[in-house]
Amino acid sequence: MADLVKHILARPIQLADQVIKFADEACNNKQDCAELKSKTEKLAGLLRQAARASNDLYERPTKRIIDDTEQVLDKALTLTLKCRNNGFVKRVFTLIPAAAFRKMSSQLENSIGDVSWLLRVSAPNNNNDEYLGLPPIAANEPILCLIWEQIAILYTGTLDDRSDAAASLVSLARDNDRYGKLIIEEGGVVPLLKLVKEGKPEGQENAANAIGLLGRDDESVEMMIHAGVCQVFVKVLKEGPMKVQAVVAWAVSELVKHYPKCQDMFAQHSIVRLLVGHLAFETVEEHSKYAITSVKPTSIHAVVLASNNPNAVHESSNNKLTNDDEFKSRVSHPSGLKNQQPFKMHNVVASTMTMKDGVKPSNGLLPDSHQKLNVHHSSSLSMSANGLHKGRELEDPETKARMKSMAARALWYLAKDNSTICRSITESRALLCFAVLLEKGPEEVKFNSAMAVMEITSVAEQDPDLRRSAFKPNSPACKALVEQLLQIIEKADSRLLLPCVRAIGNLARTFRATESRMIQPLVQLLEEREAEITKEAVIALTKFACSENYLHLDHSKAIIGAGGAKHLIQLVYFGEHMVQTPSLTLLCYIALHVADSEDLAQAEVLTFLEWASKQSHLIPNEKVETLLHESKSRLELFQSRGSRGFH
Repeated sequence: MADLVKHILARPIQLADQVIKFADEACNNKQDCAELKSKTEKLAGLLRQAARASNDLYERPTKRIIDDTEQVLDKALTLTLKCRNNGFVKRVFTLIPAAAFRKMSSQLENSIGDVSWLLRVSAPNNNNDEYLGLPPIAANEPILCLIWEQIAILYTGTLDDRSDAAASLVSLARDNDRYGKLIIEEGGVVPLLKLVKEGKPEGQENAANAIGLLGRDDESVEMMIHAGVCQVFVKVLKEGPMKVQAVVAWAVSELVKHYPKCQDMFAQHSIVRLLVGHLAFETVEEHSKYAITSVKPTSIHAVVLASNNPNAVHESSNNKLTNDDEFKSRVSHPSGLKNQQPFKMHNVVASTMTMKDGVKPSNGLLPDSHQKLNVHHSSSLSMSANGLHKGRELEDPETKARMKSMAARALWYLAKDNSTICRSITESRALLCFAVLLEKGPEEVKFNSAMAVMEITSVAEQDPDLRRSAFKPNSPACKALVEQLLQIIEKADSRLLLPCVRAIGNLARTFRATESRMIQPLVQLLEEREAEITKEAVIALTKFACSENYLHLDHSKAIIGAGGAKHLIQLVYFGEHMVQTPSLTLLCYIALHVADSEDLAQAEVLTFLEWASKQSHLIPNEKVETLLHESKSRLELFQSRGSRGFH
């Protein structure tokens, strides 16, 4: 940098010396040339001072200001050259207007102001209380110089000054996308990352916030990746204060949101594992030792802590089958006794934790209330976990909730359309964390968790291997997660409804024939709901009833039994346009698979389908047209038996 600046300054200094020499040799306009000489000498002194301070000069404004100064000195050299003694005739016919000298004097004055500002703004530990003002070069674009000033402080200021500068850049980036692009172009990313890495907590938060706001397009994010954002974020997620870690997790979600191709780069730096660790902290612990003080835990947190030890339960091969049956009944039926609910969640957590540690699920018994239990993991896991969560227990609840929310949000965007990352997430205890957080977490944590689950299940729907490994029907974590999704759908009164409906639909192929309890709440959403919710419920039910689902016959019968046929007819007749075609598609699948249903006959579905086949706006493509024709033909086959009420 210093060598580059010296190279940039060499020619302007030479030009200034020549202007001074020619001004001394002027034979006409001597007074004007003397004034130019005086200002050029002042400018030359500033340029030499800049050359001596080249190590401290901020490169971007240096180039711009020195380029402009060089052009001014070129013009000054041309003007003074005309005033030299080149013969009587030339002096007579070379007339220089007085306005040319006034203009040149003004331009030299501006260059002096620009270089003076450059020296002040680039000075190490500059007194930030003194307003530096804007240099003349800022007349056309004052924001650019404000950005220069803040970035220069990031390079040379104290930690407190750098924190304030980062906060100023946050305000600029939030206000205007163009300002964000200027901050990146003017070299703001590197000093911001340095502040994230080594600043005080407040400065780290401001800098991480700025990084998240600047990553608004793929080009910007890619530049940050090359600048080392992954390495810096990993360091903070391992060692930083929790408030800073929460902002960093948010920044990760923003960068991945605007540039999905960087997902794998973050994953390669173990950010997924670190985020899951933060999600599991005080949700499902993976380390340390705990004392069990109660036979029946009274909270999800106590349940999770109590279940963390695979030795906390007694193995008994004689009663294993009985206990498994009890476990299945408690997970599958949420309508059980309320006082059994915590015990059920304990069984889920305990089974999952022991299975992850290679221990068979136990009979669910807890040890004596005065017994302390130790959990033994690999030394690397214990050291990693202890380092990650050292001192975190003392953080306030709001900070902990913010950390979980942002970790879930980052996992949401990291998981989107990425099988590798989804596999990494599901092979950890993240699904169990999501199940617990969906039940007990604050609203923002619940929402981000629901969105993460939606994206993971969306990938699993298209990836059979992931679906079979992560969402096994007998998996305690999967059962617990489905349990929470269904409870949210049954309540149907929050913004979690949409992602939970989509998640259940994505898992349609994983449910057994006997698992039909998710059909009823989805059918209930077909009645008097917002169009978007209704559409998603229809799409989810279609995934249960479509021909690609091996259990389509059982699911179609369940939809009919829940009264779905009449709702679908009404939606096609009277629903909004976005709902009509999906509803018709679902009804066609049901008619195709259960054509002999008495309920379909009483609802006169065949007559309805004949009407629908004549409505071109309901048939957007050939696939729907073919499905409609096949379902009509199927219904007509059973109508011919004369017992279905079609006339």
